[in-house]
Amino acid sequence: MTTRTAAQGYLPDPRNDDVLVSVNGALIPRNQAMVSIFDAGFGFGDGVWEGLRLVRGRILQLDAHLDRLFEGTGSIALEIPQGREGITAALEAVLDANGMTDGAHLRLMVTRGIKSTPNQDPRFIISGPTVVIVAEFKTPRPEARTKGMTLFTSTFRTSGPDVFDLHLNSHSRLNLIQALIQAINAGADEALMLDPRGFVASCNSTNFFIVRKGEVWTSTGSYSFRGITQRAVIEACRADGIVVRECDFTLAQCYAADEAFVTGTLGGVTPVTRIDGRRIGAGVPGSFADRVRGLYEASVYPTGA
Repeated sequence: MTTRTAAQGYLPDPRNDDVLVSVNGALIPRNQAMVSIFDAGFGFGDGVWEGLRLVRGRILQLDAHLDRLFEGTGSIALEIPQGREGITAALEAVLDANGMTDGAHLRLMVTRGIKSTPNQDPRFIISGPTVVIVAEFKTPRPEARTKGMTLFTSTFRTSGPDVFDLHLNSHSRLNLIQALIQAINAGADEALMLDPRGFVASCNSTNFFIVRKGEVWTSTGSYSFRGITQRAVIEACRADGIVVRECDFTLAQCYAADEAFVTGTLGGVTPVTRIDGRRIGAGVPGSFADRVRGLYEASVYPTGA
């Protein structure tokens, strides 16, 4: 397993070898879990997903994740028969079956279902939606916080809703994967992506922030995915009196930032120390990112976490 400080990097955990995966409600050993080769998600990325985190017995921001999930399925005319209560029960069932009470990450994936033939037309669906839940024990790699992440600005741009709406949290991530491959080949941990106008949008799998003169800046979200953790960080900072600007800003302004950090479900708040080989601020994880992490965790973690 890689030792890189990627935002989604995590420590190996042998307990994951025996986890049970939920496939349409059936709990199956992970090495036996399968979906059809005719599934719309497999063939065409036709579906949406959510990443969730379990901390001390509670799934963080569950309502916000379910709001985004059902808004996404509604946008693509995909009905989930189980509804919110059924999906919630399925999440709880897979956690209970695996004896998970803390330190777990869940991937909830919903596709349009099985087709009679590999064809993008949704009228060829012959089943209900496919719902898969993968729950794993995941602890973010500590070096991501102690050393910070490095970013590389990709030539691949994010897109607007008229091209590919990133707000949908679609299964199709190819553009973002292409950006990440560029970053990896350049020796970085993750890709920083610009929008079609040249302003900073997000990273390939996380939302991006900079700190300038005591203010926190992040993109408007017009050309990037809507991060649940990003929104929680914005609200926690504002509640503490920190000025947060959701605005357009340039790569040059990133290079001159005092600090930078990314946010995501697994890693929470993770500092960024270099972009395109340039040192950001002092080139080490800064105190402002630590402060923001504390505010975020205090706002969303269960009492006593």
